[in-house]
Order: sequence, then structure tokens, then C-alpha cells
Amino acid sequence: MSANKGKKNQGKHKNSGKSAKKGSFLKDTLMIVITAVALAMFLKAFIVDTRWVPSTSMVPTIEVDDRLIVVKLGYLLGQQPERGDIVVFKPPAELNERSKLIKRVIGLPGETLEVKDGFVYINGEPLAEDYLAERPNYQYGPVTVPEGCYFMMGDNRNTSYDSHRWLNPFIPENDIKSKAVWRYWPLDRIGGIYGDEDTADQ
Repeated sequence: MSANKGKKNQGKHKNSGKSAKKGSFLKDTLMIVITAVALAMFLKAFIVDTRWVPSTSMVPTIEVDDRLIVVKLGYLLGQQPERGDIVVFKPPAELNERSKLIKRVIGLPGETLEVKDGFVYINGEPLAEDYLAERPNYQYGPVTVPEGCYFMMGDNRNTSYDSHRWLNPFIPENDIKSKAVWRYWPLDRIGGIYGDEDTADQ
């Protein structure tokens, strides 16, 4: 009898040991999943994000259905947007849109901007913009960009619904959320979206 009881007790100890190991494994797995989700949410909120582009406003630099990686950290740390940056920003209230927009920074705070004769002029000097689909065929301005604000334009200059068409054309710096840096889709065009030809120099 005592031998049988001993065997039963050993079996109970083995089963309890297996249950403990299984519980520990599930707990460890759950912690890994929670940590991974929290890290992904942190990265998405403060470091990097992805962006799908549904419109033609940035053609030929960015095509319809391109998917981009955008970086948030620089602007969160106080880095200021520069001319030529392709940025994601909150749309003006007049557009009544929820989705953020993506355009190129053209006018900087305090600058006078004008569009005429197929060029954008900054403080009276034409910009060299080799990335454009075609030269602008309209006249605009001159306007002076207020301090703390930026003037946005699409590379597909004649079809882009951008600052030159808005009643309030200036985007506050606080509304600029991230900078596009890399295209990850489609695979045949994977890579950076800035090149030696992507300049906006006076």
C-alpha cells in the first residue's frame, strides 16, 4: 500500500511540475507579446510610422499607392523643417479632412513667395526644382510666410491641391508631424525619396 501511495504522490508531483512549467511559459509568452505591442505603439507614436499615398499630388517623386516610412522624432525634438523636406502634416481646418496630407516644404518662415513665369520665387530669386512633373502654369502671390509657419506645395505642381489654393495657405510648425524618408513599396522602387536631383536651391 505504501509503495502504491508513493508512486501516486510521485505522479502528482510530476503533473504539478508540468502545470507549473506550462503556466510559466504562458506567462513569459504573454509578457513578450505585451512588451512587443507596447514597443510598437511607442515607436508609432513617437519615432517612426508608415504612410500610404492615395493621390497624385507628389508625382513623380511619390506615385499613387506608394508606401513610405516617415520619421517623427526629429520634429518632436525641436528640429525645424527645411526647404525640400517632404512632410506629413495636419490639413487646414477649411479642408474639413481628417487624414493628414503629404507635401513638400517650399516657403520658410519670414520668406516672401511668388509663383510666376513657370517658377517659384523666394525673396525674388527663382528656385531650382528638378523634381517637378512640370513647371507651374499659374501665377500666385507674392505672399509673406508668417513666423512659425510654412508654405507647402506638391511636386505635381499643376494638379496639387496645396497652399497656393487654400484660403489660409500657411501651415503652423506644430501641425507638421513627420518627415518622409524611405519608400518600402512597391519593391521595384524601394529606396530613398531624396536624391541629388531632389533639390530646391536658389
